[in-house]
Amino acid sequence: MTWQEIHQFDQLLTLKVNSWNSPITDPIWQFFSNIPVWIPMYVLIVAMLIWRLGWKKGLVVVLAAAATFGFCDQFSNFIKDLVGRLRPLNDEFMLANGLNVLEKGTRSFSFFSAHSANAFGLATSTCIGLRLDKAWFPTTGKPAVWGKAYTGWMFFWAAMVAISRAFVGKHYIGDIIVGTMVGFFAGYTFIKLALFIIRRFNID
Repeated sequence: MTWQEIHQFDQLLTLKVNSWNSPITDPIWQFFSNIPVWIPMYVLIVAMLIWRLGWKKGLVVVLAAAATFGFCDQFSNFIKDLVGRLRPLNDEFMLANGLNVLEKGTRSFSFFSAHSANAFGLATSTCIGLRLDKAWFPTTGKPAVWGKAYTGWMFFWAAMVAISRAFVGKHYIGDIIVGTMVGFFAGYTFIKLALFIIRRFNID
């Protein structure tokens, strides 16, 4: 399958998903797609990590999450400029075939979704890092209810942020899938590095 065939399939798949819009769900997708709305949640996550892990280990985990976020954002910008794929809302074919657009256009490119990468990177790094808290994630037995609740919420939130990008017209499904994968692996890599540092230097 050629790149053009993959692109055409991605266009049709995105149009199909994007067509599942309604006046009821559109504000929900706009809400999840609006990153500044979630700044208070980020602040609460930082506070929770410091509270549950102590300021030393908590700070290392927070720095790993920040590094994940920064890497995903900058790597996405690099790949976007390298590939140069038009966003759906800037593509005449997509607009002519009924793309529902909920956000203003931008000159930046589409592949891959930084929103998806950042969201899944944050979820992955903080959920793994939080396992240092043995009260919420005991070595044996099932995780405590708050540990499960945090993990469930973070990955639900990340999925909603990611898929919202197709509904607002900013990204193709392929952009979202790749962004999700990049975010997961970046988050996993940076938090594993953080855990190594915590063990290596015996950080309490």
